[in-house]
Parts: sequence; structure tokens; C-alpha cells
Amino acid sequence: MSSVTIRKERRQYILGVLIIVYSACLLYWMFIGFGRTRHANGPLVYNVIPFETIGIFIRSIHQASNVAWIINLFGNIGVFIPFGLILPILFKRLRSYWRLMVYFFLIVTVLELSQMLLRAGSCDIDDVILNVTGVCIGYGILRLLFKRYISYE
Repeated sequence: MSSVTIRKERRQYILGVLIIVYSACLLYWMFIGFGRTRHANGPLVYNVIPFETIGIFIRSIHQASNVAWIINLFGNIGVFIPFGLILPILFKRLRSYWRLMVYFFLIVTVLELSQMLLRAGSCDIDDVILNVTGVCIGYGILRLLFKRYISYE
């Protein structure tokens, strides 16, 4: 086995472990962290109107605490950037922009629905939009830095 092949396998292994650990942390944050409590009673909490929650945060930028809107808007984007950077390197199938976006849209939608159904949060289409935007930004960075991992399908 050549040293190039060994380095590539080692890089794939390290990136795989990192994305698994990162995903586990993200799932913890989505379902348990940040002081989340299950709301066992009452109606399911959801928003299916695109840009409604984003608009509320933008309109109340001077009224809401800076931390709340920064976490909600930029946090929902930022925490998903690593997926756009790492997944296309790990999986050749995800080197296509559209395939990565479709897969991630479906995955994030399932996670949002799970938060609502498990009553560990809400299902918000704006979170899906922001999360997929983060993946898109990560993919864009990867495309700028490492064109060999990108497919133009």
C-alpha cells in the first residue's frame, strides 16, 4: 500500500470519526441541550410558513436579547457548515451539490419533525432553511478550496 493511500485512508477515518462525534453533539443540542425540557402536554409546536420565525427575529432585533437572535439565526446556519465541508469528502455520492442539498433537506426535516413529535422542541421550516443554508455555505467553501471534491451534476 502506498503512503498516499495510507494518508487518504487515515484522513477518511479521522474525518469520519469527527463527523460522527459532531453529529452526536448536535443531536444532543437539538433534543436535550440548552436547557430543553419536554413539554408532554399541550399542542404540538410547529411553523410551516417560510421566513416567519426569521422575520420575527429580524423585526425584533432591538427588542430581543442579542444572544437569542444570534443563536437562532447564525447558530442554525453555523452548526451545519461542517456537514457541507466534510460529507462530500467522505462520500462520493454527496459530491453533487443537488444530491447533498436534497439529502440534507430530508434529514433536517426528519430531525425537525422528530423534535416536535418527541416534544423536545418545535418543528420550524425556518430552521430547515437555515440548516440547509449552512450546508450550502460549507459546500461553497469546499468548492472554493478543493475543487476535486465537487461535481457539477
